[in-house]
Amino acid sequence: MATSPFSIGAGNTLPGASSRRILIVSNRLPTTVHLHGDSVRLSPSSGGLATGLRSIHTSSSGLWIGWSGAPDSLSASVRGDIDTCLAQMGACAVPLTEADIEGFYRGFANGVLWPLLHDGTPATTTSWDTYRRVNARFAEVVLRHWRPGDRIWIHDYHLMLLPRMLRERRPDARIGFFLHTPFPTTETLAALPDAPGLIEGMYGADAIGFQTRADVDRFGEAVRALLGRCVRLASGTGMTDDLGRPVRLHFSPMSVDVAGFAARAADPRIGTHLAALRVPGTPLFVGVDRLDPTKGIPERLEAFGRLLELRPELRGRARLLQLAVPSREDLPAYRALRERIELNVAALNARYGTKSWKPVELMYGQVDELELAALYRAADVMLVTPLRDGMNLVAKEFVASRVDGQGVLVLSRSAGAAAELTAALLVDPSDVGTLVSAYDRALDMSPAERRVRMTRLRASVRAHDIGSWARECLQQLEKTGSAAGGIGRWAPRGRRHV
Repeated sequence: MATSPFSIGAGNTLPGASSRRILIVSNRLPTTVHLHGDSVRLSPSSGGLATGLRSIHTSSSGLWIGWSGAPDSLSASVRGDIDTCLAQMGACAVPLTEADIEGFYRGFANGVLWPLLHDGTPATTTSWDTYRRVNARFAEVVLRHWRPGDRIWIHDYHLMLLPRMLRERRPDARIGFFLHTPFPTTETLAALPDAPGLIEGMYGADAIGFQTRADVDRFGEAVRALLGRCVRLASGTGMTDDLGRPVRLHFSPMSVDVAGFAARAADPRIGTHLAALRVPGTPLFVGVDRLDPTKGIPERLEAFGRLLELRPELRGRARLLQLAVPSREDLPAYRALRERIELNVAALNARYGTKSWKPVELMYGQVDELELAALYRAADVMLVTPLRDGMNLVAKEFVASRVDGQGVLVLSRSAGAAAELTAALLVDPSDVGTLVSAYDRALDMSPAERRVRMTRLRASVRAHDIGSWARECLQQLEKTGSAAGGIGRWAPRGRRHV
């Protein structure tokens, strides 16, 4: 059996010849820029995409392209220092102004696309022109660094127009695109006037990847309805055609660095954190989420309050620790969500708390890797209950961290991870009564059942870790070169086929 030039072996290494560089392209680089006067320091970012792809980028000879997060008001010398630091990390920044960020990131990507892709209602329908212009700027930077033989791997909804823009200028480029969010229904998507342009943009890729089989099916339906093109689907994969150029559709659930999370969870240094979190005889519920309307945090809190109402013996004992990582705090909907959560927590603590016990502890901010490992290890019940989520890596991080074989995962059916983690307690996150029942069952579950369920969950996560996901995506991209017709037959619209 032939192997891909991007074979991933032990330790998630990703060796590749110089003719097989991978250019990873995402909205943000996997770094955070820290400025202290004229000095510059870069540290790794903690987002799901950055964390998931970091080991793949590190082990390849390629380049990561994206916005650095640095303001455009910096002096030329400071920008030069940032570029030098990024180059040493195998990264290249796409320069964006504050106006670009306002229209592209806050306006269209997060104000329109994010809610739309999660079957919600966009906050605005403006900023399409800025979104398109910034995608074109990304194309300029990518093509400046691209060389024949490179593989371009584009990520997520911020850059849905980029594959087509690259294709029109480099018909021979090999391009992959992966959507990390859910793909919406055709009815939801059709409400956006620019929806056909977004799908056309994605169509510039040779291989288009999604988190779940259902996402592939919804994309195929949208292509038929909005573009009038034929799509052949079978078992979550498919083929379609772009003016004679075959396009592969596939689903490859993203995962986590299982070995890394397991190692941190077994690190003796987490002992101090565990001792602070664990209180004998007091069951601990834990939630770890970005502060986002899709994560279902208010419903989770309401269910915990109802649990305390229904089971008075838990008062003074059971605790819910919610870690909320701030996100998009400049958007009104996110500020309103934070206020709502704070009010809910205050009400629960006022109603059920005592001088020596608070039923809910709300933590804002980020924690380091060992503190996160301790949270996962300490949780008797892990709550991953988003209203809608493409995958949700927190569920997999928790399972990978449970080297002790303990803990119960309560998981939303609306998260992509639910298709794999079937041994979790699966719930409808919008039905508070269902959540209460799952909390109740988790607390009363026998040690034997907990071990059996966690054994199955850990086997699933180990069988498909971050390396498996990357290998699948890149192998799908490699298959496009041997497909009927090849990639050389395509030409931009208005030109003759060759």
